[in-house]
Amino acid sequence: MIDLNADLGEGFGRWRLTDDAALLSVVTSANVACGFHAGDPSTMRRVCALAAERGVRIGAQVSYRDLAGFGRRAMEVPAEELAAEVAYQIGALEVFARAAGARVAYVKPHGALYNRVVHDGEQAAAVVEGVLLADAALPVLGLPGSRFLAAAAKAGLPTVTEAFGDRAYTEEGTLAPRGHEGAVLTEPDTVVERSLGLAREGEVTTLSGRRIPVRARSLCLHGDTPGAVELARRVRARLEEADVRVEAFA
Repeated sequence: MIDLNADLGEGFGRWRLTDDAALLSVVTSANVACGFHAGDPSTMRRVCALAAERGVRIGAQVSYRDLAGFGRRAMEVPAEELAAEVAYQIGALEVFARAAGARVAYVKPHGALYNRVVHDGEQAAAVVEGVLLADAALPVLGLPGSRFLAAAAKAGLPTVTEAFGDRAYTEEGTLAPRGHEGAVLTEPDTVVERSLGLAREGEVTTLSGRRIPVRARSLCLHGDTPGAVELARRVRARLEEADVRVEAFA
């Protein structure tokens, strides 16, 4: 059993980056941008309405305040400020989720923040504090073995491990930096078979060729990669052909 999640609502104003409607016909969980790295009120409202209509779980994808850098630039944000900003983003999305007859079902950091809280205990604790401010029962989605999931579990938050079918891994089980050659996988057959391996075997091949365990309950497919919709469809079809049940974790 595996959940399929994708980053959605990643437009701003007149600009749209992801095909939200099409992806919402494939995935079981939607990581909705909350306005700090992408997204705006109209987009958040639209995506929440579509997700609720299709029975897709709504997740708050929280990030550093970095519209210009799409949330992928390293930033230094004081812990108290970061906690408040995380709670603020969750609260904003909750308004639109409720208006659609649903609720925010989980929280996932985005981009630079996601990678930072793998190792940075202070920033991880700040994100956890922000989630607790918003709703102490919200599950959080993150990388297996991360400081973030450890801090969340210690605070009593439900934790959900995540893997990536379209990203390269280091031998430490972390994601290869996007600036590294081969960090983002775009060849469809490779992504499909890697996704199946993660779902069925809980293993992945690193950049160096070593097989490492990556046990995950949710599988992420980025919505901003070329051909994202067709790729997501192929991944889901392959999983179901292999008798892997695709189902939301929340």
